Amino acid sequence: MEAQLKQEIDELIQGHRVVLFMKGSKNFPQCGFSATVVNILRESGVKDFKDVNILQRVDLREGIKEYANWPTIPQLYVGGEFVGGCDIVRELFGSGELFEVLGTKPPEVKPPTITITDAAQLAIRAASEGESGLLRIEISQQYEYALSIDEPKPADLTVSVGALSVLLDRASAARAEGLRIDFSDGEAGGGFKIENPNEPPKVRQIGVRDLKALLDKGPVELFDVRTEEERAKAKIEGAQHFNQTAQEKLAKLDKNTPLYFHCHHGGRSQQAADHYLRQGFKHVHNVAGGIDAWALEVDPSVGRY
Repeated sequence: MEAQLKQEIDELIQGHRVVLFMKGSKNFPQCGFSATVVNILRESGVKDFKDVNILQRVDLREGIKEYANWPTIPQLYVGGEFVGGCDIVRELFGSGELFEVLGTKPPEVKPPTITITDAAQLAIRAASEGESGLLRIEISQQYEYALSIDEPKPADLTVSVGALSVLLDRASAARAEGLRIDFSDGEAGGGFKIENPNEPPKVRQIGVRDLKALLDKGPVELFDVRTEEERAKAKIEGAQHFNQTAQEKLAKLDKNTPLYFHCHHGGRSQQAADHYLRQGFKHVHNVAGGIDAWALEVDPSVGRY
């Protein structure tokens, strides 16, 4: 590694208590692993940290891997020391050790009230017959669910549900109040059925014709997540470029404000919409088909590329 690049990385790590080398920024992560670590830091009580977008520089992207002798991104540093990547950070958070590393106080987490129907308890006992351990329920930040048979860990919460003892890590327990698990053995749609009143709203898809009808009524918070080069080729009138200024504006908006995101075909804008849904916005929309669909169905003068 060149001495100048090593010095730059040294100064970043030594100059900030918490540094995250990531894809994208903390306000707009551009990969799921980076988004996971950003959310974990915030859930761990870190109000601010230094984010370094490695996508902006090839030398930094490759250099940080050599610097830490760690092949993947994101990479978290605390107090000048390398902590790890996404999997390690997630494991430390689940065990409660990350709070100690960060020097933050764990929030109080009470054992949640969980319902597991008789049918589901029978299915769980049948599936775990001959295995040691207890039922573990994991709930991710995106409210994805995993049921497994596992041994207790020091930071687990244990909840009695009927004849079952259920293990949850702290993060899952905070998302599990009111959780209900049922089981259906029907041929069509059989399996465990999970209902969780804590699940946030999902990103809504909006067609370009419906978007046009909204724009005709007046301004909406529509953000174009494409690059400046793409915007020079084609634009939707009234769409704001999703740059640093726009991200700062979004951070100040009321969480009930309807948001709309578009890109070329709908993929990048879906990522942006998912991110702001996780930030607590309740009415988030992705423009299905993006500006390409707009050019096909609404305004051919915009042009396609």
